[in-house]
Amino acid sequence: MIHQHEQGVDSERICIQPKIVLSVLTFALMASGCGFKSEQADLIVHNATVITMDAQNTVASALAIKDGRIIALGAEREVLNKYSALETTDARGGVIVPGLMDGHAHLVGYADGLLEANLFATDSWEETVQRVVEHDAARPNEWVVGRGWDQNDWELPRFPSSALLDLYFPEKPVVLERIDGHALIVNRVALQRAGLWRASIVSPEGGEILKGEDGYPSGVLIDNACALIQKHVPQRAVEERFNALMEAQQSLLAQGLTSITDAGLAPSEILRLDSLHTSGDLKLRINAMVSSADSSIAWLRSNGPIRKDRLTVHSVKFYMDGALGSRGALLLEPYSDRPGWHGLGTQDGTWFRSQLEALAQDSLQAATHCIGDSAVRWVLNAYQDILGGTNDRRWRIEHAQVVAPEDFNGFGRNSVIPSVQPTHATSDMYWAGERLGRNRIRRAYAYQELLRQLGMVALGTDFPVEDTDPRKTFFASVSRQDASGYPKGGFQSSNALTKEQTLRGMTQWVALAQFQEAELGTIEIGKWADLTWMDRNWLTIAPADVLETRVLGTCIAGEWLYLAER
Repeated sequence: MIHQHEQGVDSERICIQPKIVLSVLTFALMASGCGFKSEQADLIVHNATVITMDAQNTVASALAIKDGRIIALGAEREVLNKYSALETTDARGGVIVPGLMDGHAHLVGYADGLLEANLFATDSWEETVQRVVEHDAARPNEWVVGRGWDQNDWELPRFPSSALLDLYFPEKPVVLERIDGHALIVNRVALQRAGLWRASIVSPEGGEILKGEDGYPSGVLIDNACALIQKHVPQRAVEERFNALMEAQQSLLAQGLTSITDAGLAPSEILRLDSLHTSGDLKLRINAMVSSADSSIAWLRSNGPIRKDRLTVHSVKFYMDGALGSRGALLLEPYSDRPGWHGLGTQDGTWFRSQLEALAQDSLQAATHCIGDSAVRWVLNAYQDILGGTNDRRWRIEHAQVVAPEDFNGFGRNSVIPSVQPTHATSDMYWAGERLGRNRIRRAYAYQELLRQLGMVALGTDFPVEDTDPRKTFFASVSRQDASGYPKGGFQSSNALTKEQTLRGMTQWVALAQFQEAELGTIEIGKWADLTWMDRNWLTIAPADVLETRVLGTCIAGEWLYLAER
């Protein structure tokens, strides 16, 4: 204890010292231009690890938001002392990352699928049909529609005939879509309704109608043949589709997703999304690609590009081939498990080039589905003829699952963005080697090789082909394993992406692929406050532990649209 008299200080002097100190502190704050809580924000998020993903990999602990945009980032006391807000979120030590973005998906298809028979993860054709029967009993409709079957997962991994469907549904048409959307199984009634039930039927260009021993269609249609049936399927009621879309939206928000690229929509569907944005019902940010029909492309050229806060439309989605699982992917050499068969080219080459020229003239973006190495080469060559080298048009190749070694540099040479889906690799790895053979499989799903071309890859899921869950995307990307941890050491692990590359591929690089890097993809002052709040840091924990993490909140433009506690 210090005695007053020893210090030569009387009691009156001691009493006024705090006032002097306070005055000095106030003067210092004023002189430095700082004011305690002098600025107003709409929302403050603090007590967090804020992973900004900016160029310096800055990590902050708090941020302030006003009018939907980030106005401050920094240390806890720095932000809390300067700003006041009506709403404050204590992140409780959690992690804030840029809002997660899915660079290739099918939102409308996913939502509509909630009204259909769920045929995912079936073990046999018999189980698949049983699910269809149960669905029809619970939700009867004029046509029975389902999606999700994959013959590669069945005990007998081959396409069935429609005989079992005909037995259970002798009078009602049934249309069942394969998991990847590139094949159908339909019953005889559906074939009859579409005028396809005859032995003389010929497969359309870019498609295949499989036939039985009697010469009549077996019920399996692949790629362009699917449209011959699908155009006859009546659309669900408006209210049903609206409710399904709202259900889908809530599910995606709960998984931390803030932005979805819907890879291929008719103008009518884009206008539907736009009206829902206007009414305030649809909260997600949507980057909508126009489907590659003449009328759709003409609509985009006349009305686009469209750039609104939550809806962008500036690209056309083309299909150059089918899928590997249904042997529709176009390969340079024949399939290892179907001698002499190269797959299906689903787009007319002359028409495709003419459309690319028109898009280039209008400064619009091309995005082309390419699974097989022949399709990739064909599209890279067509792109090169028009792009002519380094450019900033950001044309894309979607999937790029099989690429010939000499074609990888075509991405870098012409600034073509690879858009890939990590869970495709871990879903296909069980059977892809049978399709491609020992040598070709080694250069499939080569994400590191693609990354090296431009220093970026846009990552997505292709849902509903794959699961919507971004945790599975992250885990598959960094571990090259399925959710059970198979295979040990990973599938062709040399092509695994690092944790940071993966998180950038799910945020910043998706934004870059759709011309939104100035607004989205990182947490920086001036950008939209799109945030995903997690309980743990995906960049520091073991990859397998990512699957057990929780999304605590999802924020778009400064508004918490999902909070786990609610």
